[in-house]
Amino acid sequence: MRAYLTVWRLPSAPVLLLAGFAGRLPSSMVPLALLLMVQQQTGSYAVAGLAAASLGIASAVMAPVLGRLADRKGPRRILLTQAALYPLLLGLLAAVTLGGAPDVAVVAASALAGASTPLVSGTVRALWSRTDPRSRSTAYALDATATELVFVVGPTLVATLAVLAEPAWAVAVAGVLAVVGALGIGGAARSWVSAPAPSTGLFTTVLAPGMPRVLVSGSAVMLGFGALEVAIPAFADSTGSPGISGLLLAVWSLGSVAGGLWFGARVMSASLPRQYRWLLFGVTIGLAPLAWVSSPWALGVLLFLGGTAIAPTLTVQNSLVGSLAPVHATTEAFTWLSTITVGASAVGAALGGALIETEAGIPGALVLACLGAAAAVVVTLVPGRRAPAAVVPRESVPA
Repeated sequence: MRAYLTVWRLPSAPVLLLAGFAGRLPSSMVPLALLLMVQQQTGSYAVAGLAAASLGIASAVMAPVLGRLADRKGPRRILLTQAALYPLLLGLLAAVTLGGAPDVAVVAASALAGASTPLVSGTVRALWSRTDPRSRSTAYALDATATELVFVVGPTLVATLAVLAEPAWAVAVAGVLAVVGALGIGGAARSWVSAPAPSTGLFTTVLAPGMPRVLVSGSAVMLGFGALEVAIPAFADSTGSPGISGLLLAVWSLGSVAGGLWFGARVMSASLPRQYRWLLFGVTIGLAPLAWVSSPWALGVLLFLGGTAIAPTLTVQNSLVGSLAPVHATTEAFTWLSTITVGASAVGAALGGALIETEAGIPGALVLACLGAAAAVVVTLVPGRRAPAAVVPRESVPA
């Protein structure tokens, strides 16, 4: 607990944790609420899926662009603009959907809302990278744990509001939470001092020494997670208990939360690359037996145990990105990480769903999840350009 109290006392830490949690909840709420809302109005899962995909793709494409702008001009102005724009565009999306507009208008409104998604995660992680190096790892662990909780609380909140009212109410609540998060993080970033930025190409940050391996390995493991997120509901449905899928996903996330809290309170002597490699190996071991499980209760136990390696892996991954990214492009680096890994997760979900429809079935999707994590371990073993020996120290962000 002492390590966490130390982080809590850091300048702006309570704001980063609480506002960051509120600001990230929409990322787990809006896609699901949009899917439910569009499906109810149109009766088509195809249109609903296309709208949700447009939302995610637009957000992923815009994030690195806004991240680069935030590094050069400061994130505060961007966040304040998004705090005003995002709820308006969510309201437009709800109005278009509930008003029975053509499908193309719903998809277009989804893309506009996605493009205006507040730059919360990238900014929070960039601000953590400027904290005291002695507490930075614990801060990243808390951040990773909070992110896991987002994917427990968000869908639960959407499901509750959808049952008690309408999915549109979940969209409205997400808009309010996004404003709270963006304003809070914008306030924490008010003293942001941009580092001198040389003229660079679009992919300079992605190709910085050490970054490709982190991004590719992160993509591989997230591809596996995407396949698993499709396989779990299919598994629950095959056992005659479709309602248990949400519980299984929550248990998986709670295992990650437990592992993250344990890991964040530890001081590790191994280098970050070595920690990352071994943690990815732990994720692989946790996924390996899932394809041979037939009981949902056994699957729940294994998901919890295997999940304990996830938040520690994400913690070290964030630490690596924070240390490898050029000092003038930290926010951009974290947004690239989010964009690439979210895209890989979507690909994994598509591949997992396709496998489930073949003779490979659900076990095939679960094997794909394990192979994704194993591929991530292999990527970390591939030699690459070394990062510079001297890392420019990052200044602390005062309250």
